[in-house]
Amino acid sequence: MSMTDKKSYAKVVQNGVQAVEAVNELRSAGYAKDDIFVLAHEQDRTERIADTSDANEIGIKEEGIFDAIANLFRSRGDELRAKIESLGFTKSEAAFYEKELDLGKVLVIARYTA
Repeated sequence: MSMTDKKSYAKVVQNGVQAVEAVNELRSAGYAKDDIFVLAHEQDRTERIADTSDANEIGIKEEGIFDAIANLFRSRGDELRAKIESLGFTKSEAAFYEKELDLGKVLVIARYTA
């Protein structure tokens, strides 16, 4: 993992413990706390993992106000894909990661910032 890559970094892990380890690895690699996010299929699980790992949830700042409002009316899958896309991933990448979340896995993302 290198900060010289020009794209956000994502890692799918099996559980919250592995998510905490991945967040710590990203910090050790030089990513700032504000640029590290976790995402799980269930909102409450996302919140718990974010709190435990001291990472962020994807919110209005990342999505923009219009997508955040639209998410109130979207299915959970559509909402998750929109959140993933808001951090610079393509529709097909977001669809892949959302399917992994459907299987109970956790997504750890380090946002690339210039």
